[in-house]
Amino acid sequence: MLWHKAVDVDELDEGQVKACPVGLKAVALTRLNGKFGAVDNRCPHQGGPLGQGTVENGKIRCPWHGFDFDPFTGEAAGGPDFDVRTYPVEVRTDGVYVGTPAPVDPPRTVSDVLVETMTNWGVDTVFGMVGHSNLGVAEAMHRAETAGKLRYFGIRHEGAAAFAASAYGKLTGRPAACFGIAGPGSTNLLTGLYDAKADRVPVLAISGNVDSSVAGKGAFQDIDLLAAFADVAVYSAMVRAGSDHAELMTMALKHAILDRGVGHLVLPDEVQVLAAPNPTASGPAGRMPDLRVAPPAAALGQALDQIAAATRPVVVVGAGAKFDMPAIVALAQRLHAPILTTFKAKGQIADSHPLAAGVLGRSGTPVASWMMNKADLLLVFGASFSNHTGISPYKPTIQVDTDPLTLGRFRPVTVPVLGDVGVTATALLESVRTAPELVDQRAEVAERWAVWRAEKARRAGTRVPGRVAPAAIFAALSDLVPEDAVLAVDVGNHAYSFGRYFETKQQSVLMSGYLGSIGFGFPAAMGAWAAAPDRPIVAITGDGGFGQYLADFTTAVKYDMNITHILLNNGELAKISEEQRSAEYEVWQTSLLNPDFAAFARDCGAHGTRVTDPAALDSAITQALEHRGPALVEILTDPRTH
Repeated sequence: MLWHKAVDVDELDEGQVKACPVGLKAVALTRLNGKFGAVDNRCPHQGGPLGQGTVENGKIRCPWHGFDFDPFTGEAAGGPDFDVRTYPVEVRTDGVYVGTPAPVDPPRTVSDVLVETMTNWGVDTVFGMVGHSNLGVAEAMHRAETAGKLRYFGIRHEGAAAFAASAYGKLTGRPAACFGIAGPGSTNLLTGLYDAKADRVPVLAISGNVDSSVAGKGAFQDIDLLAAFADVAVYSAMVRAGSDHAELMTMALKHAILDRGVGHLVLPDEVQVLAAPNPTASGPAGRMPDLRVAPPAAALGQALDQIAAATRPVVVVGAGAKFDMPAIVALAQRLHAPILTTFKAKGQIADSHPLAAGVLGRSGTPVASWMMNKADLLLVFGASFSNHTGISPYKPTIQVDTDPLTLGRFRPVTVPVLGDVGVTATALLESVRTAPELVDQRAEVAERWAVWRAEKARRAGTRVPGRVAPAAIFAALSDLVPEDAVLAVDVGNHAYSFGRYFETKQQSVLMSGYLGSIGFGFPAAMGAWAAAPDRPIVAITGDGGFGQYLADFTTAVKYDMNITHILLNNGELAKISEEQRSAEYEVWQTSLLNPDFAAFARDCGAHGTRVTDPAALDSAITQALEHRGPALVEILTDPRTH
């Protein structure tokens, strides 16, 4: 027996029952007729907490369904099939003690096999919320965390968990996991998972579920999770008692990695704790191909012919080229070709590079649009050609991508090339021929940057009393943010300003690209911190986006996440106001009632400061960057100033 102090002697009144934790157990402790009795806290009918019941006629009455139990013998009025276990009690001078058997090693469960398979595949980070229908999986994760194989971050809203996991995948190319209970806990994951789907990043989602015996009958939190996740997931499966459990986790992760999307498993409550019939975990050995495939010779030859005839080629890179930039830059240097990025690919080349022309499209620079307009050939690597990329539909185009469905997806291209981006860029460089009239465009790139930087400086000097111009904010951030930082950018007017004004060095940029989900920024910063805790992490959000996941600032404080949060507060959903004006509508329902965000940060236990004067920008940002742990700089801006 192990003895645990349950209460002080005078803590329990005569005729009172109380639930008391004793080691890993909970007992219902009763004081009756001067004696103490301890029985199991769980009613065997439907698990009601006996310690929350009442003592009537010398019996503990279950608060859920009124079953009666003797507080000293555990005998049930409903017959011996409902008797509850009793535990010895000792009254000592310092309190009332309850004895429990020494714990034994827990049996290996289905959840253990699943979690071990998950970690074998390299998934070592989980964001989630523990609840009543995922406790078996949670305990397996707890054991893995204790063994040093897993890190678990408990969040305040499952949507933040999914955004964090998506951002982790965007930064690393590897999946993290998000975790919720049945019903609303899992449906709350969906928006963040749609972000992963839209931007094609690997994520593992794990859903607890109601007991199989009540599924499909309209039970509490009973919804069809396979149907709910059918559109967002590239793989979704129910884990059943007779399943090959390790293989289901392997299938979920293999699909997530190879299809660059969401792998999803649903675990009914009772299956989670079943003894594992086949305890062997699975892993990636012998399961994964080398994806760095070379392009077909014919397509490569056609691309080389197009390049040989071009005098002003430009290179366009999307997020699909993130991990292959050295090969692409080498090719661009050989061609003296400016490198333009989609907004999602901002930061993949430093803006100080002689060939870098900045971002295309609505959030872009006039440098990029100028160079595209002058081009006679576009070499596009890892970009989708969606309507927001700004890639011209009227230019001869070579498109390189690993996904055959992406090639010519929105319109025909001159030469679609199926192949790994880095391998293909290297192959082009090795065989490239150039036109005698090839133009060295570096001087023109430098000239256009000079014009744009002068305009940026003029805009940074805009003065509105008590407000700071976005151009001034991003000029300061361009100077102060460390070169190796990760920037998590939310959706809103501030994102457009970031695309135009912030000049990248070697920073990594994360955003909700094609889903464009407001609220992404701060949860994404948590995911980035988990993926790269040794790098400076900077969240850049507006007041509208941060307001959606405000509570998870406390998550960052709880885990001492070193995140610097730059919050542009203009008091409204200013981008929507602009769209209403553009449509010749009255501005309606876009104003926001905000707290003092800097004071809120301090209330949460973090560093918080507010800036209303451009002269205070540099010192406020510097102090926040130097602070170890979460820090928030709230900057008041004018919604009409861009």
